[in-house]
Amino acid sequence: MSTAPAEPIDRVARFTPWLARAAWIAVAVFGGAAVESAVDGRSSAVVWTAAVGGWLLWAAAALGLAVTSVRSLTAVRVVVPVSLVATVAAAIGGATAVELLVLGAPAIVTCAAVMTAEFGRQYVQASAYGDEERFPLRFPVGAGLAAVVTWVLWAPALVAGPLLVAARSWIAGALVCVVAIAGTALLVPRWHRLSKRWFVLVPAGVVVHDPVVLADTFPLRSGQIASIGLARADTQAADLTGPASGYAVEVATTESVTTVFAFTPSEPNGRAIHLRSFLIAPSRPGRALRSARERGLPIT
Repeated sequence: MSTAPAEPIDRVARFTPWLARAAWIAVAVFGGAAVESAVDGRSSAVVWTAAVGGWLLWAAAALGLAVTSVRSLTAVRVVVPVSLVATVAAAIGGATAVELLVLGAPAIVTCAAVMTAEFGRQYVQASAYGDEERFPLRFPVGAGLAAVVTWVLWAPALVAGPLLVAARSWIAGALVCVVAIAGTALLVPRWHRLSKRWFVLVPAGVVVHDPVVLADTFPLRSGQIASIGLARADTQAADLTGPASGYAVEVATTESVTTVFAFTPSEPNGRAIHLRSFLIAPSRPGRALRSARERGLPIT
């Protein structure tokens, strides 16, 4: 592999996780006052539930931030934004503006950091095997929107359910807890699939690993690759992006190859497609093309 000096974006990628970790520590050090103020004067059950629940969520995200892996990427992107829900709950509970600021500001910084492409690249690469480079793919618009909508429904239930039970709102609390538990069981595996979407450079060629769009991994040997480059607006290449927004990378092949789209209710066996070129959407297409050039692949 090339030992070319790191570009600025590479230095940012190494710095971003540390920014997230520092901001998340600030959430614990300074943000607790908002939670304490919000539950002040309430029953001991509510106070203890808020305290224990808050520390459990903080610890879960802290562990994910400490251990770089694909599973950790899903964990932090799911759990860290719950701090924003907690900030809103603290505001409803009566926390002061200053208390909300010292909780909300580092929470926002952490959320912004963990959602960046640079953060995702570092965590995905940490789980790579041997001499391979993984480049996360941008979310398909439909799947990404569904993930956001379902999270917005799930996260408030996760926070509110235990508090309602502690406040002896038994029926409402039980119903909301059921929503939170069912959402955790059903949605987290689906959200994790979005973290497992990569364009991979390997010694033998390239691999598209995308369990959302494709039924199986899609490998190509170096000899099967005619060119790789940014896609033109009028391209006729097969769209394997989902579709995703933004710039796409087009991979042209020297021969017809076959891949299978993911299973759907209307196509339970998937749908095979024969192609001579296809589109993918790395979150940082320029960096992916640079690495492909360093490995001797034909870049246009």
